[in-house]
Amino acid sequence: MKKTAKISVIILAAIMVLCTGCTAEKELPKVSEVGFYLDTVITLTAYTDEPQVLKDGLEECGRLEKLLSRTAEGSDIWRINHANGETVEVSDETAEVLRCALEIGERSGGAFDVTIAPASVQWDFKSETPALPDADKLAEAADLVDYSKVEMEGNNVRLPAGMMIDLGGIAKGYIADKVKGLLESRGVKHAILSFGGNIVAIGVKPDGSVWKVGIQDIDKPTGTHMLVAKNTGGSTVTSGTYERGFEKDGVWYHHILSPHTGWPVQNELASVTIFSESSMYGDALSTAAFVLGPEEGMKLIESMDGVEAVFITRDRRVTYSSGAEAYMIR
Repeated sequence: MKKTAKISVIILAAIMVLCTGCTAEKELPKVSEVGFYLDTVITLTAYTDEPQVLKDGLEECGRLEKLLSRTAEGSDIWRINHANGETVEVSDETAEVLRCALEIGERSGGAFDVTIAPASVQWDFKSETPALPDADKLAEAADLVDYSKVEMEGNNVRLPAGMMIDLGGIAKGYIADKVKGLLESRGVKHAILSFGGNIVAIGVKPDGSVWKVGIQDIDKPTGTHMLVAKNTGGSTVTSGTYERGFEKDGVWYHHILSPHTGWPVQNELASVTIFSESSMYGDALSTAAFVLGPEEGMKLIESMDGVEAVFITRDRRVTYSSGAEAYMIR
């Protein structure tokens, strides 16, 4: 072989070795950070050699909670609720959440209503000695629940005096989406983010396998799964009667309230799980579908692109939307 030919072969072999090294994905450590925000334990787990990104994710949770909380004095929602009917200018983030909330309110015929606060504050599901609210006061409060009276123009929001907004049914999903976006912008390609009933993933696991998300068994202790779903980079959100509530005189009173009466929703459903790209939409839709019930709730889900659902009834019957079984692991 000529000398020049030998040199060419050596150079080609060197290039191939270098390229192979470039394409092989670096093995990254699995790291986690845990915090408590939104009245929920939040666990962020990612494969990254920059663990600070997870700490920054938790800081973002805190920043957005202060912006969206009904009870944090000075928050956007606190200012709207205390404006006595005057117009309030809010941040871009708050405006984005409110627009989504009002959209789902409209699409669900008011089954999801962010003005539920006058009714929800009548309940204390955390008390060691829980009691039922006064029926007359609850009825008066329910009369103040009406999402259609929220006026929005750009970032300007006006709420009639006496009404109150509570983003508890949608804020967690929005914050989960924002934290996911933060991690992605910092180069994270594999992560699972747990916000209680909201699970958001970035990609799949480094070995190519899917993330597994358990759907709670409605009759068993927390952490016991009735079904298992896969997540390949989207959102899985579950709302159920078992999440928060109390028993009194043989009746279970849970936290999913009817916007029309202020009392816990009473229908066949025990839980609703939503598969979607946006956890914000999934959060609101899980509540809306639950309030609507099995038939009307499923109609709502089937009317929306890119959204699937699993309904579990109190007698343990499982119903899937048209594309939901593709998410299930048998």
